[in-house]
Amino acid sequence: MDRRQTVEIFRERLTEVIERSGLSRSAFARKAGLDRSTLSQLLSDSNDRLPRAETIASIAEHEQVSTDWLLGLVQEEKIGTNILSEAPEIARGASDYTDERLARWRAEAVGYKIRYVPSTLPDLLKGEEVIRFEYRQQGSAVPAFRMEQAEARLAYSRRPETDLEACSSIQSLEAFARGEGIWSTLPLADRKLQLSWMIALLDELYPTFRWFLFDGLKHYSAPITIFGPSRAAAYIGNMYFVFNSTEHIRALTQHFDNLIRGAVVQPPDVGKLLSGLLNELESREQREPKLGQAR
Repeated sequence: MDRRQTVEIFRERLTEVIERSGLSRSAFARKAGLDRSTLSQLLSDSNDRLPRAETIASIAEHEQVSTDWLLGLVQEEKIGTNILSEAPEIARGASDYTDERLARWRAEAVGYKIRYVPSTLPDLLKGEEVIRFEYRQQGSAVPAFRMEQAEARLAYSRRPETDLEACSSIQSLEAFARGEGIWSTLPLADRKLQLSWMIALLDELYPTFRWFLFDGLKHYSAPITIFGPSRAAAYIGNMYFVFNSTEHIRALTQHFDNLIRGAVVQPPDVGKLLSGLLNELESREQREPKLGQAR
């Protein structure tokens, strides 16, 4: 950010802090140890300078917010933030099927673009058979709960204010369709049904949901979700690394944008690719009926 942006953000957040305190400007100035005239100058639209560091620190201390938040360097108000290199928060229990943090983070990002690199298929596109297959070893209650989550994410994506982008490797999608890797024991009929389901949903949801496919031989990404300007979460199996600093979020956003720039299939054409994979499976089933039934 340039100085002007920093000054504007500081003024906005200082105004927010004053309003939240319930105090008049004069009372707030006294509490923070400031002159009334100094506070008026800081809140003036014509002001283009930041206050001294000790003034910022005094406001932060009295209002229990971080100086980084006041300056727009992070999106969280918590105290103890390191301006230069904020460590990510480790959010454990990501494999717990009752974990609803992603839903809460999505709700907090309403009105902003959400960017998403899934670990397998995009969750909102998963049908019942795929969800049951993925969570079949985690207890009888898990698949049902995951289906409710998928339905909630689908309902969220149907809201008119939604702006959601997903990016995956084309090879991961081809591996699913052809029953390779982790999908080797998912029946052919279930994979065909999932492909048909995704074709219909992509047609319905575009352009508020856009799915890009990149070449996995040229690009790579761990599963991440970027919730607008407020938060980014990297999924590493049983926990999230959650980033709240502006610099971290900007870096992950640039990474996602690079994946999109390297996309070999654009959102309007993903449905065509899925139709081609579905036709491939149907042709194979006709040529090799016994193999098709087995798989």
